[in-house]
Amino acid sequence: MTHLLIRHARILLPDAQFLLGDVLLQDGKILEVASEIVAPNPSIVIDATGLTLLPGVIDPQVHFREPGLKHKEDLFTATCACAKGGVTSFLEMPNTRPLTITQGALNDKLHLAAQKCLVNYGFFIGATPDNLPDLLTANPTCGIKIFMGSAHGKLLVSREAELEPIFAEGTRLIAVHAEDQTRIIQRRQKFSNIIHPAIHSQIQDEKVALNATKLALKLSNKYQRRLHILHLSTGIETKLLRESKPNWVTTEVTPQHLLLNTETYNRIGTLAQMNPPLRSPENNDILWEALLDGVIDFIATDHAPHTLEEKAKIYPDSPSGMPGVETSLPLMLTQTKLGRCSIPQVANWMSTAVAKAYKIPNKGLIKPGYDADLVLVDLENYTPVRRKDLQTKCGWSPFEGWKLTGWPIITIIGGQIVYERGKLNTDVRGKPLKFE
Repeated sequence: MTHLLIRHARILLPDAQFLLGDVLLQDGKILEVASEIVAPNPSIVIDATGLTLLPGVIDPQVHFREPGLKHKEDLFTATCACAKGGVTSFLEMPNTRPLTITQGALNDKLHLAAQKCLVNYGFFIGATPDNLPDLLTANPTCGIKIFMGSAHGKLLVSREAELEPIFAEGTRLIAVHAEDQTRIIQRRQKFSNIIHPAIHSQIQDEKVALNATKLALKLSNKYQRRLHILHLSTGIETKLLRESKPNWVTTEVTPQHLLLNTETYNRIGTLAQMNPPLRSPENNDILWEALLDGVIDFIATDHAPHTLEEKAKIYPDSPSGMPGVETSLPLMLTQTKLGRCSIPQVANWMSTAVAKAYKIPNKGLIKPGYDADLVLVDLENYTPVRRKDLQTKCGWSPFEGWKLTGWPIITIIGGQIVYERGKLNTDVRGKPLKFE
């Protein structure tokens, strides 16, 4: 039996303290954490001198495009990007083709993932106005995804009369894309003659987000239903949640909404277009405050790639979305160097708190008995985001040119090295996540 021994690492412990020491892995689990461990025979030994060991990132909101939209991304390319970015598990959204709205479609995704994913995987079941039986019985799934706005076709569930039965029946977590579709349509008509992509943030304005978040909270409170509000983007939403956030409600924020804003349109145009849109610089500061004080629970990327050709279309024909799994961890760790947050906070927001919210057992901590999903990062050297280095199939990043630290040097999935110093081991396969 071969062990993997990580030596001389700066290890983040569950109590948010650091230990300079060793971690021993066996059979996909963390066997021992100590200041010094004698290597069993035979063992693979990693010298982690100068590196920091963190629990692997769990990204709870991604769009990996397979099946049906593989020209943008697929499960293999996306999980190569995950491995390079220190993301060891992901939860993927249902707006693929076909939509993930039945047990059969969920089974098909799980089958594809087992063949293609380098990291661990879980999938949402998507709500429609008429698939409540599927939402109640689909298994295994991390939760129900509702597009209250910014969607079309079957996945749009925007009216209270359609939403209420979903909140009223069952106990499964409901995750909402909270935008008011009626207001979006009205404002699209109002601004239909403007083609500058910055108008996107005015069409889908802060009130679009607030209206839908209020409705989701109303229904969650009525039925005391577990609710997760995806990609929070506005200060007025954080104010609402600060005043009244039940203990069964959680929310998240993306690095984009923390670090980019409406001024970004002038720099990268439609590459800055996403849903919900980027907000004013003032909202960046308010979202940071809410993240730091716990109103926002954790971080997700909303990795939603489109090709450069697609993004080059004139607004409003340009699609919304941007990639994120490769850059999220170094972006946030770079913020620790700037004094905006701490390394333990980042690990909590990007791993521990996600595992807790979605009830994923044995993930998110460096602790004996936990799964050996780990990332060794270099916090001393800065490297710019470059297109040529990216693994995502779309081949671009809104953060191109940003100099970041905390890049993964080694990523470990289930005790196996999947990424090491620029090289991927594409023979590694992740496992389906469990949800308690």
